[in-house]
Amino acid sequence: VGTAMIFQKVHLVPRRSVLDNVCAGGLAHVPRWRGLSTLTFPTALREEAMGCLRRVGLADRAHDRAGSLSGGQQQRVAVARALCQRATVILADEPTSALDPTAAHQVMALLRDIARSAGITCVCVVHQPELALDYCDTVVGLRRGRVAFNRPAAQTDLATISRLYATDTTDTAATDTTEAPA
Repeated sequence: VGTAMIFQKVHLVPRRSVLDNVCAGGLAHVPRWRGLSTLTFPTALREEAMGCLRRVGLADRAHDRAGSLSGGQQQRVAVARALCQRATVILADEPTSALDPTAAHQVMALLRDIARSAGITCVCVVHQPELALDYCDTVVGLRRGRVAFNRPAAQTDLATISRLYATDTTDTAATDTTEAPA
């Protein structure tokens, strides 16, 4: 089981091309002696990375410097890099925190679509409840390091999530251990 991480800060190499940044995600699948070369990535890896860029809608930007892209585009490059890792689980830590609302919705929709179409498990940490309710199948609320609730998004509402942020530290009403169906 491979796991890929999409960070809040995208950690792209700004002066390298978008394609090179995505190829870096696939280095684990390249013989070590080929991966040590800083000149070019193997053709098969470049083709796979282009497929990942097509999947996130950025194939036309493959040869642009990663640093020249908008925040939303850079986050989609990070998603493509995760795809190039061939992971079965993607962990996304605040993938929308630095994005405008439109780009945030695009990234969350992309992650949802990839999870559903490729059968990849995607776990996202988000602090925007609306995004969790709109794009996630299951919502897990944490309060003070403990699971407060774990239920299908369709059975969760903003009021339940809002209780997680209550300032009353004795509030036990925020705890609902209803488990999501298996």
